[in-house]
Amino acid sequence: MKISIGRLLCGTVLASAALIGGATACELKVGVPAVLSGPAAQWGIALRGAMEFAAKEAMEEKRIVINGVPCTVSVMPIDTKYTAEGAASAMNAFAAANIKVIVGPVGSPEVTGMKPVAKRNRMVAMVNSFAKNSIGPEWPTVFHIGPGPSGWAGPIIDEGLKRFKFKSVAIVAPNDQGGTDIASVNAQIFKAKGVAPTEEYYQRGTTNFAPIVTRMLAAKPDAIDLASSPAGDAGIIVKQLRQAGFNGPIFRLGGPGTEEIARVAGGYDVLKDFLWFEPIAMDDNTRALEKKYEKLMGAPRPENADFFRWVFAARMTLKAIQAAQSIDDAEKISAAMRKLPVEDEHIGKGHWIGQKFFGINQEMSYPFAIGIIEGGKQQPYKRADAVKEG
Repeated sequence: MKISIGRLLCGTVLASAALIGGATACELKVGVPAVLSGPAAQWGIALRGAMEFAAKEAMEEKRIVINGVPCTVSVMPIDTKYTAEGAASAMNAFAAANIKVIVGPVGSPEVTGMKPVAKRNRMVAMVNSFAKNSIGPEWPTVFHIGPGPSGWAGPIIDEGLKRFKFKSVAIVAPNDQGGTDIASVNAQIFKAKGVAPTEEYYQRGTTNFAPIVTRMLAAKPDAIDLASSPAGDAGIIVKQLRQAGFNGPIFRLGGPGTEEIARVAGGYDVLKDFLWFEPIAMDDNTRALEKKYEKLMGAPRPENADFFRWVFAARMTLKAIQAAQSIDDAEKISAAMRKLPVEDEHIGKGHWIGQKFFGINQEMSYPFAIGIIEGGKQQPYKRADAVKEG
């Protein structure tokens, strides 16, 4: 006997609940607050695709069995529009639907808006944000898919110091939390590595970067860090820096986006010497995950490389549910999550970190890649081990 479940608001239902052996069907509903419109939509589409894949995988392989009953898993995505208000609205919709498990969102503004709703409604959430307060002791059921700049910036700076000579760096980013939190963290890490930093901020939406470039170069930096400047902005800044005669290395310690930066700047020859964070070190295991996605979902995986991180996060959340033997008790699921090893069958092994930076050990750290362009030529990605705190 099958029980049909209607569509959950604007969500995608991946399976029907069933009565198994006379027992009440187990139905896990996962809320996905994701930016699905506007310039950042690629990130949200990667999140949604990863969660839908993990849900279907869990059902086909019976990864969630509560009290002997295999669970169906349905996904309810809601567009946050990359705003705090949109994320809070999505979370309130999840609360109204009695959804207690959340995977997402992707950015700091959204996480700022969703955390109070998660705490008030006793939800467990796996989020992504580079804000300094993205997680913390006051949010004990909120976990971070990580690592953030506090985890990845050090190894990339070390690689830059091996390849290029520089003793000072100018850091540029937007003047909101999405920029200042990342840039200030990067500045601390550069300083700890013996590199003197200066910081320059601009209004998001700026189109004329000439005054900013002039101010940056007035400090006579040996290197530049674009931090979390959007790829389009970063490309213009790089182009104008090179036109102004700056020949030093350029870092992008706020995330990927190199292809778009190169396109706007005028090519890899303009980037010249360039290092950046790449979320996943691609190898045979991650390529096997791509193939599994295509087989299971009938289409190529979402383009954005954050897809891999969100698969890891979704699987960890589902593992915690299985270990807790609960689909709706946030405290039990959180307690189970803390005990799990940070490990994924396709992405590798890592560690829980965050105590030193956030005051709570709830950030996942796992292997990533360092992207390198040297002399205008892209070099092989360099795999970086999962960062430990110590």
